[in-house]
Amino acid sequence: MDGAELFTDITETTGAIRKTLEANEFQPFDGNQIASLQSQLRLLQDRVKELEEENSKLSSPLASCCCSERRMNFGDRSCSIEKSTESGTTKKKSVERTTGYNTRILDHCSKRYIALKVMYFGQRALEKARLLVGGRKESCYSRCGRTDKGVSSVGQVIALYLRSNLKDPPNAENSCHNAEEQHDGEIDYVRVINKVLPNDIRVLGWCPVPVGFSARFSCLRRKYKYFFWGANLDISAMERAGKKFVGEHDFRNFCKMDAANVHNYRRCIMSFDISPCDVRTEGNLLWAFNIEGSAFLWHQVRCMVAVVFMVGQGLEDPDVVDILLDPLRTPRKPQYVMASENPLVLHSCEFEGVKFRCSSDAGEALQLHLSNEIRTYKLQAAIFKEALLSCLPNDGSSSDNRKLKKKNSHVALLSRPTEPSYEERRAKLDSTSTI
Repeated sequence: MDGAELFTDITETTGAIRKTLEANEFQPFDGNQIASLQSQLRLLQDRVKELEEENSKLSSPLASCCCSERRMNFGDRSCSIEKSTESGTTKKKSVERTTGYNTRILDHCSKRYIALKVMYFGQRALEKARLLVGGRKESCYSRCGRTDKGVSSVGQVIALYLRSNLKDPPNAENSCHNAEEQHDGEIDYVRVINKVLPNDIRVLGWCPVPVGFSARFSCLRRKYKYFFWGANLDISAMERAGKKFVGEHDFRNFCKMDAANVHNYRRCIMSFDISPCDVRTEGNLLWAFNIEGSAFLWHQVRCMVAVVFMVGQGLEDPDVVDILLDPLRTPRKPQYVMASENPLVLHSCEFEGVKFRCSSDAGEALQLHLSNEIRTYKLQAAIFKEALLSCLPNDGSSSDNRKLKKKNSHVALLSRPTEPSYEERRAKLDSTSTI
């Protein structure tokens, strides 16, 4: 009897027991029924034992097979043989894969540690391109910045091991500083990965990096841009407020506090300026905050921008920044809504000795793709503008009254309810941990 027939018998026996139980759900069992159930239970146990013996016979030749740890593909489904860490026997484990690609198969391939410069408007692609040589842990994956959902990037950097065409790819500690680095015959990472990426995600360049490199901790500085329309904003007052952030300060009132994991809220802002962009619509000029720092706290940029916007609207004085940067004067953060995530862009991440490269073919394809995307979004903007023109009011009403109402309803930051201080949060965490 094979395994399929045994499984069928066991299923039928189990079904018979279940039906007997359901039929007697509200009636006491008599002696004959109990004996019958016990007999069926012993039969089921014998079947299970027989199936285990059959499984053991089938597992013996697989244990000695050199391919026993590789995945066998059957159409869209794949089945992998995994060794049991407890009994020493093997077991079959069905795994659903959309691509049917097992990264463990390429463990024997050459690999090299590289950094990728990425833009996105959101590791799926690396698997599809057959470049991964292991999971997240095996690939030593790291990323420079943790951006919020909805935040874009034109300079995010990730580092990980990827498959290499070179028999002995250089991964020495000083490999990224070697001007004579050999790239001939290497995979064109930018071209290969971009072929399988969605339109709003692109790799902009790659660079070999030393094994000890971390995209997060090796970063010297990060630059963010935050775009906004300048109409009805006092740019001069906003610039005065922004300059107050420059230098090393305690930014606990300009972030989402994580008292369980973060204990030092001092960060260094190297520059905070505002510049116009070459984009204008109906007389409204597009501007951008340019913010550089060695590291940032959770939501720090969006909180800083939110306060500067209040200054630009005339709702707060630029000096409020000085007060919020002083934890002795303001130990508790006033409650306010941080700026929207959509206009925020991680612009660049700088590292010592890391110079991203892109082949001429990949570069031309990248420029063509981005140009096409720009035209597509401009067409969409034109459609939205037509929709706007078709629904504009004809009574000549102005938004000035609405703006005045908003200003009058503003509650000064220093008069608002406050969040718990860091010390209060820590005390609560400590008391919870001792219970």
